[in-house]
Amino acid sequence: MSDLNKLGLAEARDALRNGETTSVELTQACLTAIEGADALNAYVHKTPEIALERAAAADARLKEGEAPAMCGLPIGVKDLFCTQGVDSQAASNILQGFKPEYESTVTQNLKDAGAVMLGKLNMDEFAMGSSNESSAYGAAVNPWKREGDDTPLTPGGSSGGSAAAVAADLCLAATGTDTGGSIRQPAAFTGTVGIKPTYGRCSRWGIVSYASSLDQAGPMTKSVRDAAIMLEAMAGHDAKDSTSADLAVPNFEALLTGDIRGKKVGIPREYRVDGMPDSVERLWNEGAEMLKAAGAEVVDISLPHTKYALPAYYVIAPAEASSNLARYDGVRYGQRSALDAGDGITEMYEKSRAAGFGPEVQRRIMIGTYVLSAGFYDAYYNRARKVRSLIKKDFEDAFAAGVDVILAPATPSAAFGLGEKASADPVEMYLMDIFTVTLNLAGLPGVALPVGTNSQGLPMGLQMIGKPWEEGDLLNTAYALEQSVGFVAKPQKWW
Repeated sequence: MSDLNKLGLAEARDALRNGETTSVELTQACLTAIEGADALNAYVHKTPEIALERAAAADARLKEGEAPAMCGLPIGVKDLFCTQGVDSQAASNILQGFKPEYESTVTQNLKDAGAVMLGKLNMDEFAMGSSNESSAYGAAVNPWKREGDDTPLTPGGSSGGSAAAVAADLCLAATGTDTGGSIRQPAAFTGTVGIKPTYGRCSRWGIVSYASSLDQAGPMTKSVRDAAIMLEAMAGHDAKDSTSADLAVPNFEALLTGDIRGKKVGIPREYRVDGMPDSVERLWNEGAEMLKAAGAEVVDISLPHTKYALPAYYVIAPAEASSNLARYDGVRYGQRSALDAGDGITEMYEKSRAAGFGPEVQRRIMIGTYVLSAGFYDAYYNRARKVRSLIKKDFEDAFAAGVDVILAPATPSAAFGLGEKASADPVEMYLMDIFTVTLNLAGLPGVALPVGTNSQGLPMGLQMIGKPWEEGDLLNTAYALEQSVGFVAKPQKWW
């Protein structure tokens, strides 16, 4: 078989089981593609030796005939996941040289399932960003380009390296994390599929924390079926994570029937924001019509507290970040700045954190510290928590009224150029999360999938929002839309 790296998980799994190829051949094809794609800056720590060793072990398991679905499939891992003996920096200088002596639960689950780790993928520093421009490694680059324009584009953030690697066929799939849209927005920008599961479906243990009540791991793949396969391997209860749900993990792939007759799809009127491009509105309407043609009932719904979601998110997330990032002090691990004679412990903390954290992380730490400080805790943080409860209730009311899935845009625009928002107010960048943060505040599952291209030939995505713990039903509805859309566009190789 040729172009093995262009296969999806399901195709590669079937090829392995039919004896048409081997995991070593699949892995080598991906490693070759990675070596020729440095211009994308997607991989920041390559692990070819580990990859080939695991591929050989997977081939042995496959020969024995007792291999799980992910066995032998080469994937990339976001740099936020701790991987034993391999650099795990969260794209931050303050964790430079950190090689954990343990494995995150999600990557351990994938390893146990026989998946092959190709390397660590680029991201925004500590997952704080929507463009991958805050990375200590430099920005990852979207493999897509505007028609007739060579401007390098963002692959989105924070899981930008994961999205770029999947879109450019540098792996069959990748792990991502989603705190306010960091799986779904990059998926929409790169023509890939990304699912953020219900909070608690995947363990957070061993994933470098940004905002603990919002962070959730999920897969980034080339199709909805691949997302179902990988999510099942990643998910599961973990006693080491007190927020991990003790629930059985369904066979998500088996639930992909494509039959959505009788399902009720909600269209939230509050998501029709001022300044939304015509291409986003058009694809949203077309998506609704396709679901209706497949047998679903499409109804207008109201999520009245949506307008408060972004400000509430940008109080809660920085507050949790300021607490979580207090542990990086230059004492136990990571970077420590050189001290002058007479400097004490306080100066060491200040110099190490000033040099180790980038501007966006510093900004969010300061915001978070401010909203948690005496005199402002009730005015900002407690009020944001109350708003969060109202946002969650909006969704609960919609689902209680019979809605099964909610359809909305994933992003307010297609991918923008790297550096194009550099001089903008930070709030302008935060608005890229306008459609995605509500899910994280409510802890709900959401999936983004490509549904078309804009006038410049760039991919555009829609997202679906599901009921808690019903990722199977959500993925099946997404699968039905994917079948109707028939999106097959790929970026033209320039790297």
